[in-house]
Amino acid sequence: MLHTADAAVQLATRRKRTGNGWNTPFIGKNRNTIAPGEAPPPVDAIYPMAFLVEKDAGAVVKPHFHIADQYQVVIQGGGSLGKHAIGTVAVHYTDAYSAYGPIIADDRGVSWFTLRNTWDWGAQYMPEHRATLREARAKIAHREATCGPLPPLSVGDLAALSKTSTEAVIEETEDGLGTWRYTVPAGGSVTGPEPSTGGGQYWLVSAGSACVPDGELLSPQSLVFVGPDEAASVMKAGPGGADLICMQFPKRARD
Repeated sequence: MLHTADAAVQLATRRKRTGNGWNTPFIGKNRNTIAPGEAPPPVDAIYPMAFLVEKDAGAVVKPHFHIADQYQVVIQGGGSLGKHAIGTVAVHYTDAYSAYGPIIADDRGVSWFTLRNTWDWGAQYMPEHRATLREARAKIAHREATCGPLPPLSVGDLAALSKTSTEAVIEETEDGLGTWRYTVPAGGSVTGPEPSTGGGQYWLVSAGSACVPDGELLSPQSLVFVGPDEAASVMKAGPGGADLICMQFPKRARD
């Protein structure tokens, strides 16, 4: 289950205006794009869902939770998530049924990717759904993991790279949750973590360009999803080098 989505293509063809910003589907369907009457994927199956949220200056998203594990990756602008300041590139992970927020955009607005590996029907807002959250906590504990901001390398810094570097920016846990940053010189390649150790991986092209084997070159802010049944992903940097972030979901029983 390998999926790629080029940012230039997605933004040119799928970007839609919302009440206080924009939303662009990248990989999979979500509650806004699934057809009326269409059955959603089973919630206990691996199903990648990825979309870009762009919020106008001052926009507010109320505290809420989701029924799916989730990464949020801030790629532009800034503001706050709960008590934490956010900037580019900040990575925020929450287990299913972990409430967070509010998300408040500063005067630049804020843009982030929402990345999931299973189906989700959308936000469950607080305090209206507090009883549901309390019931779920009996099985799934609250967990958050964050890193960043990790400013993308500039064109000049990418051009100056002479070797590939690897950094664990969220240390891998026993159940496979982890995040790594790779910087790769022009034409170089890197092999990511073994996907079977977790519940699937998203790769973000933070700067430069890169491609999977036999794939087209992906522009900045593009995504790749690698399922847990796939071989370890090889990412090859384009002619200007690549700054890459690999985010792996935890491996959990699908019950």
